[in-house]
Amino acid sequence: MAQRRNEILEVAWRTDVGLIRPHNEDSVAVDTELGIIVLADGMGGYQAGEVASGITTDLIIREVRAGAAKFVNLPPGASVPPPGETGISSAQSRLLQRAIENANSAIREAGAKQKNLTGMGSTVVALFFWSDRVTIAHVGDSRIYRWRAGTLQRLTRDHSLVQELVDHGFYTIEQARTAPNRHLVTRALGMDSMVRVEITETIVEPTDCFLLCSDGLTDMLTDEDMSLVLKTMSNNLEQIASYLVDLANQQGGRDNISVVLARTRTENSRNWRSRIQNWINGKT
Repeated sequence: MAQRRNEILEVAWRTDVGLIRPHNEDSVAVDTELGIIVLADGMGGYQAGEVASGITTDLIIREVRAGAAKFVNLPPGASVPPPGETGISSAQSRLLQRAIENANSAIREAGAKQKNLTGMGSTVVALFFWSDRVTIAHVGDSRIYRWRAGTLQRLTRDHSLVQELVDHGFYTIEQARTAPNRHLVTRALGMDSMVRVEITETIVEPTDCFLLCSDGLTDMLTDEDMSLVLKTMSNNLEQIASYLVDLANQQGGRDNISVVLARTRTENSRNWRSRIQNWINGKT
């Protein structure tokens, strides 16, 4: 269990090996000062998945940190879309997208150099909080949810075969939970030389709570299960993360389980440039 907080963002997370797997191939990285959260679920035998997820989280955090300093010198408002609009027009979203694309290349390069890492890959979900917005990025079947005003909403769509079958009416959502092919992803880092990153931007409202998780959680718990936990434990992120993992293990713990919860702590975070400048000054 780990927790970080500042005047803008409170984050708590827990990652657990589960009850079946011999080691943990999930990875989590957090920088509350810059507002970056990354969760990755690695794939590959002989601990190659652990390597892939570690490359993913480390490289994304490192590249976003390196690129963030450039935003301080942008003209005011240059990187912010007009209020109410969404898309990937912001410099922040483009930075996160490039970082994920570079992680894809790094995984493939590492796999080409070491035979025991050949074929490794990773899912990724990431949040980048800036101004009064958050950029949401994902590849694969790890998920991001938002808890707002007592309602849990999934913000990502799984890049998986079973999701496509659900979309075309071959499975119901309940049938998909136990489908034999439910772990076959159609998109992941390391699979191809080019990766298509799904990116969206949305306004962050005061006290929004975001949940990032690997499929080790969602295989064991329904959205209704998670919603009930958030409803009854809404004031303690550490307690929520710990309870969700424990509950997934009680249901069988068939995979590694990782949970990250992030909650905005103030009504307005438009001093994002000032936070970047303070971060830079603290590093020099």
